[in-house]
Amino acid sequence: MVARINTGKSISKALNYNEKKVQHREAECLHAQNFLKDVNDMNFYEKRKTFEKLTTLNERTQTNMVHISLNFDPSERLSKEKLVEIARSYMEKIGFKDQPYIIYQHNDAGHPHIHIVTTNIRPDGSRISMHNMGRNESEVARKAIEMEFDLVKAESRKQENSQGLNPVNAQKIIHGKQTTKAAISNVLRVIIPQYKYSTLAELNAILKLYNIRADRCGEDTDTYKHQGLLFRVLDENDNPVGTPIKASLFYMKPTLNNLEKRFTENETLKQPHTKRIRAAIDFAFFRNSGVNMKELEKILIKEGISTVVRENKEGVIYGITYVDHKSKCVFNGSDLGKQYSARSIQERCRKQANQPVKTIINSIKKTNRTEIANTPRTASTTAHKPATFVKEPENSLFDSLLSQEKLNDAVPFQLRKTTKKRRRKKLSI
Repeated sequence: MVARINTGKSISKALNYNEKKVQHREAECLHAQNFLKDVNDMNFYEKRKTFEKLTTLNERTQTNMVHISLNFDPSERLSKEKLVEIARSYMEKIGFKDQPYIIYQHNDAGHPHIHIVTTNIRPDGSRISMHNMGRNESEVARKAIEMEFDLVKAESRKQENSQGLNPVNAQKIIHGKQTTKAAISNVLRVIIPQYKYSTLAELNAILKLYNIRADRCGEDTDTYKHQGLLFRVLDENDNPVGTPIKASLFYMKPTLNNLEKRFTENETLKQPHTKRIRAAIDFAFFRNSGVNMKELEKILIKEGISTVVRENKEGVIYGITYVDHKSKCVFNGSDLGKQYSARSIQERCRKQANQPVKTIINSIKKTNRTEIANTPRTASTTAHKPATFVKEPENSLFDSLLSQEKLNDAVPFQLRKTTKKRRRKKLSI
């Protein structure tokens, strides 16, 4: 089980989100705890009024809405009664036993999950602290519930994130088999917050893996002029199908303005992870002779890296983007270096097609000797063995990773000598 806790300033917004799901038959309201009426006897306004009575008791607390989702493994078949029991146990363990809350079961994703709407304002006007609740109380409750109800453990599936179960292996959206908005939302809620992308093109590289595209439309359209963004479903030929959906209609609001803030932050966050992708690409060419583009994609996918190739109508490759699912980073090929661009990768494939493995290994060894020769020498080392400088090839980043780093710790003798403290001469008066 994976628990996700969201907080906000609008109870109406969280209620409206779930009630619309019920209207569209994408969810079902299972239970209302600590309400005066049964859940089936209340309308939207009566539910909201119960929460608002509490929030007015503490007007100083602006963040008074709590929206929780409990996600279960796709293999689990849980009855409605069992889901309510799990929700009650979870709310009690995190300190919300006496709070009014409503439980919704959603059926718009590939795994069973429920949503719980409540408030953190108590009947006496005091506030339940939400600080680190997801890391502390919620984590303890999650582990206890997994044991109590014999649920699939999150750690056993490497589901340590709170966004969903196995987001990288999420089922691709197929138009006509799922509700378009629900299917897109199921992917966005995982991709948007977790992956590090710095442009809309890089975001689309990830979304393309799930048959989705974020589209600004043409420059002469109103959508483009008003900084709008549309999300479309793609068919097997990458052609848009169905009705596009505005970004503002999704619960997480992945609008262009909000995404651009992430672009700026992600540009810095993803830079430390460039070395892994470069090394994986170079190692693919080093270990495999005669590699073509299709084979390179298969090799990299084993390392958790998806290769998104951009082609024109004539089938000519003009761009390449790498999506690293382990570091959750996205890089355009040219941003990694000239030798990792689409053009250079194709040239490396063509060159290696006729180059035997032995030649490649000799080239690696030669490069290592060159790097050692290029190592700066100190005064003491150059006196004994002068260095022969050879121009280093461009494609030597991965080579340098394979080569043994030569640390020159030699210190000149003069610097190792201990300096004697000079005795101060006493002045005779």
